[in-house]
Amino acid sequence: MNIVERASKDRTKVFYTLEWGRKPGERVSTGIYTYTRPKNKIQRDYNIQSLSNLETLKAQTLLDLQTRGTNFVSPAKLKENFLRFFEKYLEKNRSENNRSLPCCLAAFKKFVAIEQGKPVTETDTLFICALDITPTFCERFRKYLLDNLNGETPADYFMRFKKMISVAQESGYFRINPTEKLKCKAHPTGEKDTLEEEEYPALLDAPCLNQEVKKAATASMFMGFRWCDVHPLEWWQIREKTIVLRRQTKTGVPLEIPLHPMVNDILGPRGNSHERVFKLPSYDTCLDILQNWVDNAGIDKHITWHCLRHGVSDILLEAGMDVHTVAAYLGQTTAKQILERYKKRVRRHNLQAASSKLPVYSRTA
Repeated sequence: MNIVERASKDRTKVFYTLEWGRKPGERVSTGIYTYTRPKNKIQRDYNIQSLSNLETLKAQTLLDLQTRGTNFVSPAKLKENFLRFFEKYLEKNRSENNRSLPCCLAAFKKFVAIEQGKPVTETDTLFICALDITPTFCERFRKYLLDNLNGETPADYFMRFKKMISVAQESGYFRINPTEKLKCKAHPTGEKDTLEEEEYPALLDAPCLNQEVKKAATASMFMGFRWCDVHPLEWWQIREKTIVLRRQTKTGVPLEIPLHPMVNDILGPRGNSHERVFKLPSYDTCLDILQNWVDNAGIDKHITWHCLRHGVSDILLEAGMDVHTVAAYLGQTTAKQILERYKKRVRRHNLQAASSKLPVYSRTA
């Protein structure tokens, strides 16, 4: 392994990089530098400490490279804050169309805070090392997800967590994957709350704390928009009779769907071509405002942004639309998810119908 030096533009500092090959990932910037011509004792002492840190980092990196793919776990890895690794993993894999990964991290931080008896609002100072993440710990995290989330979300979050743990194992944090024998489980109910068609008027008439959130949520209620559709929506995407959504992650092509009259009515005056249609606060704030709006309408349900999308598919299926058309309307490549929801709704309705078929007798004294 070589230590490569690179001078700054003004030639006052030297930055150091570790290099052990020419392939991608075989050259790492250390962030360590020294002064080219130290002017005083402070800078001379700084140079001595920096070079010492550089040698330590080189030794740790060599050990990590040598133990990668073996059953040995570097002591340095065991002492690191595993949450920092999770955050770095998130930064490298963040996607505008995928909120599951950051939401998984947020849920994991809350769980760690609860486990350590700390406030869930102060997750930035948490520390947990790889030694603490045992199979039993991971099983408790899975239970936490099932106890606090609905529908497929617990399974989705835990799947992301397992993927992250696998990457961590490849990076030398674990000798044995602590999630290897744990399966991803959906919530026992299997369903999120959704809005029924008859609840729409009450919600639209109810007061909302933020009119921009109300308009954006209304658009999702009638067009099945996801948060990643409605949040970045710009005026150039609004056509006379259609809305063009950005390229879909799975298909790689834009989606153009009819502009619903209700949505057309709430849009208001057009803005500049690349101006956002809705001026929305953060995602979490929007969720709080949305739930408050639902509560004001007297609807006793827990509604998230994705629940609005599920509500659209339920209403269309109830109206007799075939699952493939509903899937296409929501921009999905296959009807698999729609079919799963359809089976659950049919099962529930059939149970109600079965109950009504049983005989009823009047009892006489």
